[in-house]
Amino acid sequence: MKYAGTLIFVAVVLFLGSGGRLSCKAEEPTVGVANQWQQKSIEYARIMSQVRWTPVANTMPRRGGYFTAGEQYTGVPYSSVKHVGRYIGFDIYLKTFLAAVENPKSVLYSENLYGKVKNAECFYGKVCSSYTSYALQCGIWYVSKLHGPKFRDGVERVEPQAASAANPGDVIYTPPARKGGGSHIELVTDVIRDDQGVVTHVRVEESRPQTTRDTLRTVKEFNSHLASRNRELFHIVDLDAWRGENRAESFLFPNYEEDSATPQINRVLLLDLGDWVVYHKGQPVKINVMDRENRGVRALIIQRGQTLVERIKLTGTGVVKRAFDQCGDYTVHCEMVDGSRSQACEFAVSELDFQLPEKPLKRGQPWDIKLNTDNMDAVIVYFKNSSSGYDEHNVFVTDDDRRVGKVRVPASVTEKADKMQVWVIGENRYGRLKKRQFIQVVGEPGAK
Repeated sequence: MKYAGTLIFVAVVLFLGSGGRLSCKAEEPTVGVANQWQQKSIEYARIMSQVRWTPVANTMPRRGGYFTAGEQYTGVPYSSVKHVGRYIGFDIYLKTFLAAVENPKSVLYSENLYGKVKNAECFYGKVCSSYTSYALQCGIWYVSKLHGPKFRDGVERVEPQAASAANPGDVIYTPPARKGGGSHIELVTDVIRDDQGVVTHVRVEESRPQTTRDTLRTVKEFNSHLASRNRELFHIVDLDAWRGENRAESFLFPNYEEDSATPQINRVLLLDLGDWVVYHKGQPVKINVMDRENRGVRALIIQRGQTLVERIKLTGTGVVKRAFDQCGDYTVHCEMVDGSRSQACEFAVSELDFQLPEKPLKRGQPWDIKLNTDNMDAVIVYFKNSSSGYDEHNVFVTDDDRRVGKVRVPASVTEKADKMQVWVIGENRYGRLKKRQFIQVVGEPGAK
């Protein structure tokens, strides 16, 4: 794939106003986007980096402390939630996060992943690799270490390693400072040239504590940034080759249309997970009746599809807790004192489970994972070597796999690992669920 010219790009910036609503403004046109996917990557990155939101309580955790109630922040929070929390854009809609922000009883304020999950605090968040992978239209993140040409097709090291050769859509990789340390990935979103076509500035956007960062550097500053920490600038020459089967358009999430739209946040009630979200079967659903405009509430109505599940008499505001063992799509709304009905919150109850082989897995052989789902499709099985940050794999579940209830794992997935994390990821129209187990692998590497 080669550059075919220069396009003018107008960025649309979304921000959360004082009433919990999104607003839009247009930035000045910028020059330098040459292909449609690069233009989209910038638009998608800025959905996450330019959203503005304001906490309503002082208990939302961040690196080194808490976000401040009443203070406006730009960009989604940084948190490596892994299998415990949920990644904004991949596991939940952006509007789900924004709804949770408006609920002082939500998991954003009641849950703290610090000390439970490495490099995580907030229950909903993004990290550098999920930020760039979302922008680059992937169905699941590629960790930062796996963005470059040693691990992916369709990408090359830029020569020279300088601002003059940078293009929007390029990524900057920072390797670990020490063995076993963390790496980092950034996205080039703009290259500014003067009237003679000479590069004068390069804009780089990234996810890092506490939210996201947008840095416009001069040529000198950008070249100095590249030269430090052994950073490398990579250019994706063929996005489809770089993504492989990992293409956003093959899944329900990410959903860029929903994430870029302006949500109507419920003012009467919200869920502990926000709104427009999926719960595990049997997981408590905590409904916070807030009645923020003091209209007066009479009853809480829970429905599964068109079926009435429960009508709960209310005497005022507060939290109502229920758990549901029947999978399906649910709504909950309030019957108001004046006889009207409030806006409904929407959620799904789904089952996601899987079975690994009972005995230790013999290296060099393919093997099967049995799947068990209800009101959800298993879509991805993600593998991570417990002793290597470079040994990660995705197996994408097909319609045939779902019909027979199992997925075949190639022998190459467990070739190097002695112990491997296995995540099964399922999705429906309200989001994704993840479940993790471990498997032991026996036999010498290369054995069959």
